[in-house]
Order: sequence, then structure tokens, then C-alpha cells
Amino acid sequence: MKKIVLSMVAAAAVVLASNAQAVDSTGCGLGSMAWRGQSGIAPQVLAATTNGLFGTQTFGITFGTSGCDPNGRVTGGTGRMVLAFMENNMEQYAMDAAAGHGETIDTLAGILNIDSEKLGEVSKQNFALLFPDQNTDALAVTLKLLEVTKA
Repeated sequence: MKKIVLSMVAAAAVVLASNAQAVDSTGCGLGSMAWRGQSGIAPQVLAATTNGLFGTQTFGITFGTSGCDPNGRVTGGTGRMVLAFMENNMEQYAMDAAAGHGETIDTLAGILNIDSEKLGEVSKQNFALLFPDQNTDALAVTLKLLEVTKA
């Protein structure tokens, strides 16, 4: 239970940190169109609320209206959260990955929605690939981790 709570708290912190740099976190829909070009918490909340209350985002995705693309891709999300986490915890993750277990493994497993023992095993087996040298940056580690976990 402690691991689950810790994972949820860490994931929430990562989500908040990653959204701080988001250009448009509300997607498409009538609300997103109505408050387009405005920044800050209030316009984002109003756009998301409008989209949710009136179902314009779902309708727009289904029928290609309100700035939505029915053939669009879902992007960002997990990869962005892993990168934000890795930027702040890469040294500890390197130690946990070498051991095959630890708090960063548990937290990343929660973000990636995979078993922490499996992630520990994959991290340990692929340590040399994840950390080929001392100058490896968070982006490179994140991309390699997503590749080896097929996330």
C-alpha cells in the first residue's frame, strides 16, 4: 500500500511539473476554441470545463469538428511524465536500475503502468544501454527506457 501511495504522489508531482510547460493542455473542442490564445490556469480550466460539460471534445473527435482531428494521435502523456521524473531523479534511478529495485523503479512502474519487479529486471538487464557513459542525459535515458519497456 505504501508503494502505491508513494507512486501516486510522485506521479501527481510529475504531472503537475510536466503540465507547467504544456502549450495547450485542453486538446480540441468548443472550450479550447473559445479560450484559444489565452494562457494561465483560468482559461485552461474554463476550456476543459466547457469541453466536459457540453461533450464538444468527444463530438469533435468523432465528427472532425471544433478543431479536432478524428485521425489524430494521442501524444505526450507517459513519455513526458517519465522525462520530467527522470530529469529530477536520474542519479537515484541509475543506482536503483543497477540494483534492479528501489523507489524510483516503483514510481516509474506506476507511471508506465507495468509491474515494478519487471521494470527492475528490465532496467538491470539493460543498464549498459540505458547509461552508456557518465554524460548520458535524461532525454536519452527516457527514450531508451521507453524503448526497452515498449511503453
